[in-house]
Amino acid sequence: MTSLAVGVVLCLTGWITLYILLCNTSGSHGSEWNCRLVTLLHGILAVCITAYIGYVDGPWPFTHPGTKNTPLQITAMVISLGYFIFDMGWCVYFRTEGPMMLIHHTMSILGILLTLSLGESGIESCAVLFGSEITNPLLQARWFLRQLGRYESLTGEAVDVLFVVLFVFMRIAVGGRMLYCELISPRPMFIIKCGGVAMYVLSWVFMVDIGRFAYRKSQSKYRRWRDQHRLKTVNRHDGKTD
Repeated sequence: MTSLAVGVVLCLTGWITLYILLCNTSGSHGSEWNCRLVTLLHGILAVCITAYIGYVDGPWPFTHPGTKNTPLQITAMVISLGYFIFDMGWCVYFRTEGPMMLIHHTMSILGILLTLSLGESGIESCAVLFGSEITNPLLQARWFLRQLGRYESLTGEAVDVLFVVLFVFMRIAVGGRMLYCELISPRPMFIIKCGGVAMYVLSWVFMVDIGRFAYRKSQSKYRRWRDQHRLKTVNRHDGKTD
């Protein structure tokens, strides 16, 4: 446990150091810009490591939940734990996120701590990390496009569509299948299963917010199209009258 604690402290220090370096080299962009760059880097790194764990190193999370943690799984969880502690502290200090994101970070921290302390179910935690972080680059790209004034474009539309589709597929569909395999397996501890249920419920809470966003955006696009269609009709009518 001492080596794990040292690893978490080192990773936390690394994320803080990266953030400070970004602030010193690109301070004109502001604190949130640099924090989101750190978030983007963590998302890409976490997806790459956990994808390798799930698809190459193994075991397969759908068939072998509750197995002992491997060194690579531990490394992935320690890296992400250090990041979540950093980002949690940053969000609390700057008060940029709402309650749901803080709950998500708290549950992620507690879940990883529990998995590391028990020494098992690391493959499930890595699978959850993969499913959670695979949409992260798109979420950050959306924010950066807004800051650059390029969100209202074809690129912005593509990012939104890809984010919604990927979220529904990974967090709801695949996540639901993963939870089912977790619950029916006799290997994972009861507390791990409870954590899986909690994370899946949280995904549905986010899904409701995303559904509302998608509905509002589709309604806005429909009204814009309707107004443009009416304007073209009026213009054609005026042209014939002339």
